[in-house]
Amino acid sequence: MYYWRLSGFYFFYFASLGALIPYWGLYLKSLGFSVVEIGELVAIIMATKIIAPNIWGWIADHSGRRMRIVRIACLLATLSFAGVFLVKGYWMLALVMSLFSFFWNAALPQFEATTLNHLGDQTHRYSSIRLWGSIGFMVTVAVLGRVFDKTGTGLLPGILIVLFAGIWLASLLVPEHVSQHPVVDRTPLRQVLKRPVVISFLLASFLIQASHGPYYAFYSLYLSGYGYSETVIGQLWAWGVLAEIAVFLKMHAWLPRFGARRLLIVATLLTAVRWILIALFVGQLWVLALAQTLHAASFGVFHAVAIYLTHQLFTGRHQGRGQALYSSISFGAGGALGSLLAGYLWEGVGAQWMYIAAAVIAILASWIVWRNIEPGL
Repeated sequence: MYYWRLSGFYFFYFASLGALIPYWGLYLKSLGFSVVEIGELVAIIMATKIIAPNIWGWIADHSGRRMRIVRIACLLATLSFAGVFLVKGYWMLALVMSLFSFFWNAALPQFEATTLNHLGDQTHRYSSIRLWGSIGFMVTVAVLGRVFDKTGTGLLPGILIVLFAGIWLASLLVPEHVSQHPVVDRTPLRQVLKRPVVISFLLASFLIQASHGPYYAFYSLYLSGYGYSETVIGQLWAWGVLAEIAVFLKMHAWLPRFGARRLLIVATLLTAVRWILIALFVGQLWVLALAQTLHAASFGVFHAVAIYLTHQLFTGRHQGRGQALYSSISFGAGGALGSLLAGYLWEGVGAQWMYIAAAVIAILASWIVWRNIEPGL
């Protein structure tokens, strides 16, 4: 099992996310874009996850060369992102980000499938590898907060190019997983997708990521408006990821002990609590720190369980498309809709109400899990 090679990819991938998600909105604001335009530009990154992972997942499942797909996608993402240095204006930037994210969003679902295949019957160890992605995110977001406090966010595109190149280089070190046994599962994908547990799981994933829209698109801008510095904002992002890392260290024991259903219910309810705290107590730093601790549940627990369930529900030749569907429906459709609506809510009724709306969505996701996912999972 290629622990450090797999971990290295996650480290660079989520380090780039730690630069992009917290600071991209601040960078766009420095260029003069409005709140609505920022929401739309962030939504583009999420929206391409609806299509791209499924296209690349189909190719990977039929070719059996997942890592080749990952390497090509990472290289093309790096090259296409370089377009941000050449273009100006909303529409040209939207075009560049669409092209970049089409390739960038293709890589992770196929790498998730590769990781789980390398783990074999030890899939519960996934979280111990994935935690290095969280470490990469945490280090990047904390360091860049201090850097941008002194220099502004103008350095962000150059930093991102370096990190994207790091993802591609890390992908070169991970070998293909060659199955030792022929795939005998001939169940059509449409039959898998008709199962009530699959429908409910994907719907809950869509809703929980939609509830994260205000967070991923506007959390930094939201706090900046209340006078918090980039350093403090970066530290709050990093604190949330530190809590996430603690969860990943425990998930290998929690999953067999508590089961997927119980963990999902707890995660979705705590997600709602998190958004309420951010909405009502933005002026209290210690409450914001407490809310960031709940990132352990809203992302850490939910995502680790979701990857496990996707691997269980989509077997054999459907593994690549299963991971792609989870990514496209949750982070893609859910994240895009959440980011888009968050911008409109902020503009229309105020920033705090977009977090209240996010809490309601998270509670709905919890009800779907409780009502429709069987206790045995």
